[in-house]
Amino acid sequence: MRICFFDFFFPTQLQWGTLISGECYLNDSSDTSCTFDGEYCWSRLSSNHLCSCKRDNGYISYSRACKDGKCENYNYCSMLCLNTPTNYCWSDSCPPHYEYNSTGFRCERKIKTQNTHNLKSIIVGCSTSVGTLFLLLATWSMYKVLKRKQKILLKQKYFKRNGGLLLQQHLSSNEGNVEKIKLFTSKEMDKATDYYNENRVLGQGGQGTVYKGMLIDGSIVAIKKSKMVEGKKFDEKKAEQFINEVIILSQINHRNVVKLLGCCLEAEVPLLVYEFIPNGTLYDLIHNQNEELPLTWEMRLRIAIEIANALFYLHSAASAPIYHRDIKSSNILLDGKYRAKVSDFGTSRSVALEQTHLTTRVQGTFGYMDPEYFRSSQFTEKSDVYSFGVVLIELLTGQKPISAEQSEPVRSLVSYFLDSMQENSLFNILDPMVVKDGPEREIIVAALIAKRCLNLNGKKRPTMKQVAMELELIKASGGNVIEDHGDEESEIDDIIHSWETNPSCSLSRTVTTNSETFPLNSSF
Repeated sequence: MRICFFDFFFPTQLQWGTLISGECYLNDSSDTSCTFDGEYCWSRLSSNHLCSCKRDNGYISYSRACKDGKCENYNYCSMLCLNTPTNYCWSDSCPPHYEYNSTGFRCERKIKTQNTHNLKSIIVGCSTSVGTLFLLLATWSMYKVLKRKQKILLKQKYFKRNGGLLLQQHLSSNEGNVEKIKLFTSKEMDKATDYYNENRVLGQGGQGTVYKGMLIDGSIVAIKKSKMVEGKKFDEKKAEQFINEVIILSQINHRNVVKLLGCCLEAEVPLLVYEFIPNGTLYDLIHNQNEELPLTWEMRLRIAIEIANALFYLHSAASAPIYHRDIKSSNILLDGKYRAKVSDFGTSRSVALEQTHLTTRVQGTFGYMDPEYFRSSQFTEKSDVYSFGVVLIELLTGQKPISAEQSEPVRSLVSYFLDSMQENSLFNILDPMVVKDGPEREIIVAALIAKRCLNLNGKKRPTMKQVAMELELIKASGGNVIEDHGDEESEIDDIIHSWETNPSCSLSRTVTTNSETFPLNSSF
């Protein structure tokens, strides 16, 4: 069909459409067209559906009413279904995104359905997220529980390996009057040492490393971490030594013995917790002297007395005699007032009252070790006496037990000291501070005590009780009074007697007592 307007022909096509009840909107489609006067506009909702609208106000121009296909101010919209050979329109034939409302008998946009679908999607998404989160939390919680259980089992393994069962056995039997010992957790030790920070290290030795720590209550302690794991091999012998030290120290209560506060057995290597002794070791004080803290004769004598009293307590006054077995200046700690504290009982042994010696594998420190013990492997209380004698001559001379500074490759301080006594040249080897500050009489008597302690025959050495009493006597009397203790022959009395019977001896030093002058006899 063709329509002619003023000689112009426009091809047209007529198509029948069925009116469908329902609301539609021009803006539901971008495919929008209008009549030339803008009276009517329509948009294609689908290939078979149109939305046709009539202008609301006849006074609105076309350019304003339908600009760029975006039609406005159109009401009275109707939905048309186009009849084609392949499509027959029914009253419920709704375009896409519309649905037939059987109640209202009309087509409506799927707004509610879409919202419901979106809501379902949101709910499903949230549920999935929450479920995943709970699953992750459950997995994490299970992991933490398993990890905690694993840690508990590992701590139990360490406790058993570190001698915990042996310690419990001693505690339950109360053998040797063992006091209750506080058991610290590995977590407490980690926090106390800042996870074993190298800056907290106080010292290292053959038995382990000592850290400075702070407990939860704010108290400062020394934490000794034993050396038991060499590579991947666990040293069970050192575990025995560790438990031995715990048991020994739990029996001791003396002001000149370092106090054990507790231990930790659930760490990879066992830990001992001691009171903190702030001023280092006697070894450092002797061999690293400074002008700010001169080591006077009075300090040396007091420290010697304190060490002697501690050993006397261990040998005779404790619940069971205890042999220290490693007395040396580096095992003597100094507290805030520079009072001596005997420490490091890793190799110590408690013996029965009737027992006179221990037969053991030789242990000790070269330079301090009793030669008689080294030969026989039998350790007695006199072996501790010998080691104390070495510490005493360290205090007198300020020299190390073993030195290679002289002409000989290796020199023993004990031999050097005894030779000097034999040659009457004692004052030539003394520490200058001792010579300057100490009374000669006191120095000589202290040297004689040291000489007796160093006797190669252990039976001729004094006991620590005698040594402690004689050193106390020096402090009390200034070396002017010497008593005979019991029936045992006193070498000091013999020396004094020889001074009285041989006044004509010409020696490098003399001492004065009771207004009489006596030489330092050369017979020793």
